[in-house]
Amino acid sequence: MGVSIEDIKKLKELSGIGLTDAKTALVEADGDFDKALEVLRKKGVTKAEKKGDREAREGLIDSYVHSGRIGVIVEVNCETDFVARTDGFKSFAHNIALQIASMSPTYVSESDIPEEEIERVRAEAKERSLAEGKPAAMIDKIVDGQVKKYFAEKVLLSQVYIMDDKQTVQDFLKENVAKTGENLIIRQFKRIELGVSE
Repeated sequence: MGVSIEDIKKLKELSGIGLTDAKTALVEADGDFDKALEVLRKKGVTKAEKKGDREAREGLIDSYVHSGRIGVIVEVNCETDFVARTDGFKSFAHNIALQIASMSPTYVSESDIPEEEIERVRAEAKERSLAEGKPAAMIDKIVDGQVKKYFAEKVLLSQVYIMDDKQTVQDFLKENVAKTGENLIIRQFKRIELGVSE
């Protein structure tokens, strides 16, 4: 089946790959645009994971203020100043700021959670499960599930991405690593809400 030049250009723009690679992906997918994009996403994620070891010292600090009541400042890093100045990277950083304003995470990643906080949440979940009379053999499994759910909402990378509920912020990050061809890191953020102190 033939592939149209319009589809090739569209796939190139969406995925950030070259025209030849876009055409090859469409040919492999028998001209099915969605299938070709899905295949590229899977390949891109694989490449993105390999890029995670590379140093990212460039980037930018983005901010967002919502109705004068919620303010966010976020540091997002990449490998080169060239990528930091692109509209795509600026848009990525801004969407992360919007995510933080909207979903109010506490940590960037699971590795940022203090061990004592995990133990506190685990102890409370266990106490609750015992009080509810859950079967003793199931307690650990129930507690693990509750702890995971609790922190999924508090960890930025684990949250459902507000612009696309079919992916997490981690998926959105990997997608942008694939587009830029660079390691990207959400380094830190600060969220301030009027009348609410930490």
